[in-house]
Amino acid sequence: MAPLLWMGSLLAAAAPLPAQDSAATQVVTLGTGTPNPDPERSGPATAVVVHGVAYLVDAGPGVVRRAAQAARNGIPALAAARLNIVFLTHLHSDHTAGLPDVIHTGWVANRERPLRLIGPPGTAAMAEHLTEAYRADIDNRLHGLQPHTALGWKVEATDVRGGEVYRDSNVTVTAIPVHHDGWEVALGYRFQTRDRIIVISGDTGPVDALAAACNGCDVLVHEVYAVKGFLSRTPEWQRYHRDAHTSTTELAALAVKARPKLLLLTHLLLWGVATADDLLAEIRAGYAGPVVAAKDLGVY
Repeated sequence: MAPLLWMGSLLAAAAPLPAQDSAATQVVTLGTGTPNPDPERSGPATAVVVHGVAYLVDAGPGVVRRAAQAARNGIPALAAARLNIVFLTHLHSDHTAGLPDVIHTGWVANRERPLRLIGPPGTAAMAEHLTEAYRADIDNRLHGLQPHTALGWKVEATDVRGGEVYRDSNVTVTAIPVHHDGWEVALGYRFQTRDRIIVISGDTGPVDALAAACNGCDVLVHEVYAVKGFLSRTPEWQRYHRDAHTSTTELAALAVKARPKLLLLTHLLLWGVATADDLLAEIRAGYAGPVVAAKDLGVY
């Protein structure tokens, strides 16, 4: 039997993925939550959908079910069998716990090609360990009676540190190093399509590189925490959040530099104290541009 992993060492360019729908670039927020379990908000996951192809950024808990809901709502590119590529911002569990679901549910749904996985150092090792963890499942489906595609269980995983990391006929993707407590490499991503520029922050403190990558972009998707909620946290948690994430006050200042046509708030840290309306009010105290607190299954 062939080894149960298929990894690439470089994926700066790729053959175009098949386009089956014709539409302008869309941003779909599949999960706007945090590690804190919230039935209203799945784990972090955002899709950039262009010409019938979905490009996922992060794979938090619930991602495949949310994607299936979006497909049912009229975005067929997000059907499980068509989830072909994922970009990871970093390897925290809330951003990766849905990855086995993307890999294996996509295969059961008849994905025909290996899943492409791009992320910071450690991504390829994670793919290898996940494949080994599901070896019994893979063996059973390959050698049992269940119909299956030959390649859909495989993963082409690539570690990256920044710069252009992917290009096809729809999109050019650039990885932007950001700062997230304790990670040697954490990344945001800039997607340039024929009609829009989308910048997605990942988890990060405020970094000018994201403002420069946006520079008047169509949508800046940025994580945020509410100052009102932050003040309710213990000193130890405040120290962590101050280093790992971006407050509403800091994001307002960054957005002034970035000048996005839309500032889209995600990974909303509210801690049961603040509300989405509080977030918006805090942002608007320092930023006058269009801003929306994203909800799961929002399309922008």
